[in-house]
Amino acid sequence: MTTPDPGTPLLAGLSETQRSAVTATGRIEDYAAGTRLFDESGDADRCWIVISGHVAVDTHVPHRGPVTLQSVGPGELLGWSWLIPPYRWHFGAVTVTPTRALVLDAGQVRTLVEADPALGYRFTRILLETLVNRLQATRLRLLDLYRNPA
Repeated sequence: MTTPDPGTPLLAGLSETQRSAVTATGRIEDYAAGTRLFDESGDADRCWIVISGHVAVDTHVPHRGPVTLQSVGPGELLGWSWLIPPYRWHFGAVTVTPTRALVLDAGQVRTLVEADPALGYRFTRILLETLVNRLQATRLRLLDLYRNPA
């Protein structure tokens, strides 16, 4: 475990004070390939900013098991379900390669964004960009799955 780097590019739109406050809620963690980070419907109590490596975002498909919808890589945010009650994961995630990430405590980040509307706005924009990208990737992946059901 190492001290978080407040220079994380994903948070570049935040002021230095805001970046420091957000990164202070987290810690850097390393994961081996194949580490399950979370499952659908589990408690969404953190999020990850991937520093290196790749994580597969997946969903369970009946009679097929987990199906990868998207790969999240360096500089990208993993996890947005922690922002909206009831704070449950909508997808699952597993590391594909050895992965290093800044892991943020969702409860502490929620407290920060609720106390500072400017930070809340900026952080919500980061999450919305992530959500839009995730939805687009999911749509394309589902189209591919329906085109090639085997």
